[in-house]
Amino acid sequence: MSTTFLHLTGAAVLWMFLLWLYQVRKRDAGIVDAGWALGLFATALFFGIAAPGWPLRRILVATLAGVWGLRLGLYLLIDRVLAGHEHEDGRYRRMRAAMGRYAHPGFLAFFQVQAGFILLFALPLYAAAANPRQGLGIFDYLGLLVGIGCILGEVVSDRQLTRFRRDPANQGRTCNQGLWRYSRHPNYFFEITHWFAYLFLAVGSPHLLFALPGPFLMLFFILFVTGVPHVEKQALSHRPDYAEYRRTTSMIVPWFPKKPKPE
Repeated sequence: MSTTFLHLTGAAVLWMFLLWLYQVRKRDAGIVDAGWALGLFATALFFGIAAPGWPLRRILVATLAGVWGLRLGLYLLIDRVLAGHEHEDGRYRRMRAAMGRYAHPGFLAFFQVQAGFILLFALPLYAAAANPRQGLGIFDYLGLLVGIGCILGEVVSDRQLTRFRRDPANQGRTCNQGLWRYSRHPNYFFEITHWFAYLFLAVGSPHLLFALPGPFLMLFFILFVTGVPHVEKQALSHRPDYAEYRRTTSMIVPWFPKKPKPE
């Protein structure tokens, strides 16, 4: 295991260094989000080859996590980096302004922290891929069901949001259609739940404990660090209808919306 993670550490550090060079040239740090997801895509493939678990389960973990990471990475790359936005994401503009003339070394450190997050979230993948238990059991099928269901849920929610935004009539309005009627962040719900798949696939693994924190770490980051706080702050400042949407709609877990206040 130590050799496997030594190789992975070197690759993650180099990958994020190259992406940092890209942001120096483009003056846009948004590439880091896509880079993190694509880094986990490569990690999944690596574990599919190098992890010591039962071969079929290794292939299933590599396929499940690989599809998830590749889909998310390409979505973020196309939507946030290659879409021709004139301005850097507000999170990174504020970071750049706060760091001032130290922005380059500051972002270098930030990108390397993301390399650390690749390693952190590689642990649940390794726990599942290193599971030596022969044959597929109920927990494996449950893990596959959760993983495939969550990937499909993310695809559907992202497409619904993209379709809503592309309609000129919806400019400045909040998407409350499809899955977005029942959750303000259905994509985050599936993102968090997805990590339970590797916990189920790791049942019987000597490294099961590595898989336990996965969904709870993702929940913490989404609720308090990178996800909900930024998205909701931006929405409240740019969309007049968001405050009412926030009042009536569940934050993460899909649920029936509350009735609007009578006028």
